[in-house]
Amino acid sequence: MDADELTHLLRDARRHELAVFEDLAEDQLLGTQEHHLEPPLWEMGHVAWFQEYWLRRHLRGLPPLHERFDGIYDAFNVSYKERWSHDFPTRDETLAYAQTVLDSCVEHLAGRAPTADEAYFVQLVAQHETMHTENLVGVRQTLGYPRPDGMSAATLEPAACDYELRDVALPGGTFRLGAQRGAPFVFDNEMWAHEVEVAPFRIASTPVTKAQFAAFVDAGGYRDRHLWDKRGWQWRRKQEVEQPFAWERRDDGWYERVFDQVVPLRAWHPMCHVNIHEARAWCRFADRRLPTEAEWEFAASWDPDTGGKRLFPWGSEAPDAARANLDFRRGGTIDVRLLPAGDTPSGCRQMIGNVWEWVDDLLEPYPGFEAGPYAEYSVPYFGQKPVLRGGCFATRGYLIRNTWRNFFIRHRRNIFAGFRTCAL
Repeated sequence: MDADELTHLLRDARRHELAVFEDLAEDQLLGTQEHHLEPPLWEMGHVAWFQEYWLRRHLRGLPPLHERFDGIYDAFNVSYKERWSHDFPTRDETLAYAQTVLDSCVEHLAGRAPTADEAYFVQLVAQHETMHTENLVGVRQTLGYPRPDGMSAATLEPAACDYELRDVALPGGTFRLGAQRGAPFVFDNEMWAHEVEVAPFRIASTPVTKAQFAAFVDAGGYRDRHLWDKRGWQWRRKQEVEQPFAWERRDDGWYERVFDQVVPLRAWHPMCHVNIHEARAWCRFADRRLPTEAEWEFAASWDPDTGGKRLFPWGSEAPDAARANLDFRRGGTIDVRLLPAGDTPSGCRQMIGNVWEWVDDLLEPYPGFEAGPYAEYSVPYFGQKPVLRGGCFATRGYLIRNTWRNFFIRHRRNIFAGFRTCAL
């Protein structure tokens, strides 16, 4: 990438971060510790600190702009529990710091060809910032704050009423799981493609819908011990969970909270805000199972014409509005029957965008793994956190691809996560 492209990445990442942050009220800047969500004010300062750390201090050897900021924004060396009790800079001071860092980095790139290291680290910090922008969208949804200004829910064409939810049969075989060498920027946990054997399987054409999940809830699924594994049942009892996150029961049926609005349950939207315990319990209720990570990637990327892999379910073209619900362009989730242009050749729909999808694997290193320069990104979580695939409506289009591996702790359900299932 040349200097202009890298500058665009940095500015674009910041523009989207500010679009989600700037209209928050003063009493919303610290959020709440209840849901394991970082304070919005910390999020804004952290992305600026991360940019400063890698592009000014690491690459250029410059001293910190503010000595005390390491004690606030260094996510891996400052206790998570302290994030609500720091002596934070004010909103204006935080935004000024973020702008100073950005201006310095852009000025350094101007008028010359970037080095390979500069290109790598600019992409790293831009993608890191887009992840935290998605986190901020999640904070707003979790805490019932309004949608960000300018990001209203879009009016879409009606879904195809004759579309039938179904299973897609896939042949399996020898498959190269992971990113291909020579691919554009990828994270260390995607490196590198290696052969695995995938048995034939059948996978749902769409994620599980809210109507499908409501059947589980109405049948007493949250109280049926036989549907939960030991760890899931312990979580449900400890947290006294009786229904999905942000749902409420009224006389005329289920309702859900979407940011600061309560609306009737949108039956054809994908189930969202479930943790992996809930996903697995629904699978037992429906006599289904979660796909393995290899099965999910096979379904998303297998090209039956060549036997090779696609970068995206539909091919090599970058995501656009006709193929995937990304970039917050529609203000939230959409009907699972929409966007047929994004289908895989076998007929799987919305494998990129709309909601993240849990798979039945913990994050583990691929053979020959070597940690990237940002070693804390993956290594601390190997064997600890389950994997999600595919992105969601708030994920940036230039971040996501078929090989991208997200991961969260098992009990988190205030993320934009759903799931797709396989036949037993």
